[in-house]
Amino acid sequence: MTAAAAAALLGTALAGCGGSGGDGAASSSASAVVRTSPIADRLAKLPAAADGAKVVVGRPDAPRTVQVLVDPRCGYCAKFEAAGGETLLKLADEGKVRIEYLLASFLDRGGASGSVRAVNALRASVDAGKFAEYHAAVFASQPKGAFTDELLLRIADRVPGLRGPDFDRAVESAPYEGWAADAEKAFEATGVQGTPAVLVDGKPVGAKDGSMFDAEAFGRTLAAAGIGA
Repeated sequence: MTAAAAAALLGTALAGCGGSGGDGAASSSASAVVRTSPIADRLAKLPAAADGAKVVVGRPDAPRTVQVLVDPRCGYCAKFEAAGGETLLKLADEGKVRIEYLLASFLDRGGASGSVRAVNALRASVDAGKFAEYHAAVFASQPKGAFTDELLLRIADRVPGLRGPDFDRAVESAPYEGWAADAEKAFEATGVQGTPAVLVDGKPVGAKDGSMFDAEAFGRTLAAAGIGA
């Protein structure tokens, strides 16, 4: 998808993923390179909790809340998470913001992209107290094809303390598929037509100017919205 086409689809974004379906075969995930976040040590300390269909990251007493809407198989979401997403997580680590993640899975509609598998694993990582670190690693390790259970477990290997009988069983048996469906419905209820999207007080930020894909620029965008200033 070209940036121009995505902008037309999303309305508020220069580039993003719409509901056109998955991309690639599951077999290519076997060769995916597993990566972790450069700030993994900070992410390991961040609290996270499920709140209905959302995952909330950060301290309960943080003065502001930002909503982040992403699909694990969206390539533009991976670019955001490596830039603006990391900026947000640093602010959460500093106690300046809480992040509410809505984990969409609309890319599964057109084929087996593995978005639901990834969302299920991400939800399981909340129970293990490792969501922020695993979330960043999942996007950093996004495959050309679909997410598979094998890849999701290989990514978990890079998150100290995450692998274990409970987490592995959750990845393989997918007890959170229903939760993933609820999260997708919650994403759709926002009216946002694609990902990534960042909402402050219900309004998108960092999309029209593309700053969400540049860590420093997105920091300035957030500051202008009263986040982290």
